[in-house]
Parts: sequence; structure tokens; C-alpha cells
Amino acid sequence: MLFDFEMIEEVYRAFEEKVDQARRSCDRPLTFTEKILYAHLSDPCPSKPFQRGNDYVDFKPDRVAMQDATAQMALLQFMQSGRSQVAVPSTVHCDHLILAEKGAQEDLKKSNVVNQEVFDFLGSVSNKYGVGFWKPGAGII
Repeated sequence: MLFDFEMIEEVYRAFEEKVDQARRSCDRPLTFTEKILYAHLSDPCPSKPFQRGNDYVDFKPDRVAMQDATAQMALLQFMQSGRSQVAVPSTVHCDHLILAEKGAQEDLKKSNVVNQEVFDFLGSVSNKYGVGFWKPGAGII
């Protein structure tokens, strides 16, 4: 599931109203990060602003992008969830395990050998659960 256009359109259709609600709740201008976070709350906007270090906040992401070094654990945990497919568009990008030492071609070739088991696992799990897979050498996340 690389793109769920209906879900993406809904996120952006509701974005402005959610930001306006958050601005009223906080009674001040918001940073760009705050706008994104408030627009992705699981529950409706609270009547008072969140307090850093005191409040617990649940979010509903509209995309998950993972890199190869940490996607291993994330996908292992997802496999234990019992779900057959990811709920939001998700991708794995194999770029962090490629060490820059001698040059792009040589480094990629070495990484494909050294990390073959990891890349094979990530590709297989991604295919099974509907996660987009960017193989080593396909670009940087």
C-alpha cells in the first residue's frame, strides 16, 4: 500500500480546520511542527494546550517511512500484531546500512554482501504485508 489517495485527501481536507482548532486551544501562533502534530491527533483537539513532559498524546499517522537499520525491529513487532496488511501507507528504505568508505559502487556492492540477510528479510516482510520496499541503491530516504 504505497498510496491511499482517499486517506491522503481526507487528511489534507481536514488539516486547516484542525490547525484552526489547535490555534484557538493554544491561544497563540503555532510552529509548523505543532500544526502537523495537532492535525494528527487520534482524539479531537483538546480544550487546553498539551503540556510538555506532563501530557500523553496519541497520534494517527498518515504515513510510515522506515530505514533499514531500524525497520528490522519495527517489522518484527508488526509481524506479532496479527494484522495481514499495514493500515497506512508504509515504506522501507535500504540506505542506512550502506557505509561510505571507497565510493558508491564499491560500497553498495560490499553492503549487499554484508547485509544480504537483512535486506532479504526486509524485502520479504515488506512484500508480505503491503509495505513499499526501496532496495539498496534505490536512493536516500
